[in-house]
Amino acid sequence: MPERVETYETDGVDFGWVMQVTFVTTIVVGAPVVALASLFFELSSWGAWAEFAIRVGALVWFVTATCVYVYARRNVEE
Repeated sequence: MPERVETYETDGVDFGWVMQVTFVTTIVVGAPVVALASLFFELSSWGAWAEFAIRVGALVWFVTATCVYVYARRNVEE
């Protein structure tokens, strides 16, 4: 019989869930956002492309993480 995965009870926000959802949502939403945003900028080298992707990706990650945390905070069962 396979070993069972450990479970745990959280007090407040489950930060593991927040980070997992943030990671997946940032990839799913962030890649198209960076691609669409890049259409409006002149990016002449690979370095410019990388710098642009990092800056826009960081902003997408921050906004996504904040939204997911607020969602988890409001929906925590007390």
